[in-house]
Amino acid sequence: MQKIRLMLATGLAALAALPAPAPAATLFMGSYPDSLLVFEEGKAAVTGTIKLETGLPTSMQLSDDGKRIYVTTITTSGIEVIDTATRKVINKFSLNDGTTRYRFWGGTPDPTGRYFYTVLSKFDKGVDRYTVSKPMYGVIDLKLQKVVRTAAIDKEDERAGGFRAGYKVSQDGKFLYAFGEKVLIIDLATLKVLDRIDLAKPEGTGMENVGFGGTLDAIRTPGQYVSLFNATDPYIHNKMFGMARFDLATRQFDFTPIGPAPEAMAGLEVTPDGKEAYTVVTNGKLGNKRCEFWRFDMTTNAVLAKSEFPCRSRFRLGMSMDGAKLYIYGASYDVEVYDSKTLKHEVTWDLGYDTTGAGMVAVP
Repeated sequence: MQKIRLMLATGLAALAALPAPAPAATLFMGSYPDSLLVFEEGKAAVTGTIKLETGLPTSMQLSDDGKRIYVTTITTSGIEVIDTATRKVINKFSLNDGTTRYRFWGGTPDPTGRYFYTVLSKFDKGVDRYTVSKPMYGVIDLKLQKVVRTAAIDKEDERAGGFRAGYKVSQDGKFLYAFGEKVLIIDLATLKVLDRIDLAKPEGTGMENVGFGGTLDAIRTPGQYVSLFNATDPYIHNKMFGMARFDLATRQFDFTPIGPAPEAMAGLEVTPDGKEAYTVVTNGKLGNKRCEFWRFDMTTNAVLAKSEFPCRSRFRLGMSMDGAKLYIYGASYDVEVYDSKTLKHEVTWDLGYDTTGAGMVAVP
């Protein structure tokens, strides 16, 4: 009996020493025509929807503390803020009025949650025509619910950032990073570009329309941004891809080349421990298209494994909160689930709703 008790005690101690499994997350995804889906990983089912009064969602951005989701909508050029704990809309407004309309995709809030930074165009209705502005940097006051500042984009930067760029604000709220055809560092006090870095986000559109993740493909460490970028060597101008790491406060970065750039990549999804990361690579066209998962070692920047999977015409890459699953989703009624270690398909979740390209946000 004493021996049995000892064995039980030893077994219980060993179980206690094992890491607790990560709790299943709640996934938020945009859906036609005007809502967010609330999907519970543990139940593998949509458990609710959040109505968006301003219209069709085009992007979602999770705050650094994970407490808010900032959603932009295209129907009325709106912004809606979701409380992740209560799943309620706590702020909503449209920028459009009777004579003025705006058009913008995405953006990012500042650390205080007071301002939202983006690139936008303005449409003013006249007696017989609309006057359309060039794209410009815009500052939206979320409390006053209106555009409070704009600034012209320098001619050399008109394609470097653009509507489809990714954005990130430094923790001190002083600098805006625009990740597009170049990396632009913008002084938020003046809305002037302080520096330009000749690194480009990998192509995320085109034949396969591979989209960047809803959280900007970043390791969620305050003050840091890590993702894949393309660069061209100065000698024979070959395009290569590699890993870039930015310090958003000091504006310093380092870039490690990995190999020749493929035709399209889907950004970067990083495991919670920061040791491994995943992307999707697309090569070829039409009947010759090939889509692959690539798994990286984040300490050596080496490609550890590749695995082909069936291509879709439009899709995005997501990851579960514990890093154990990869998701292929977007512009469809389902989510395809893959094991992140084996890169093999496990199951397809039927959503019952048509999802948009707004992205996916996962919260505990």
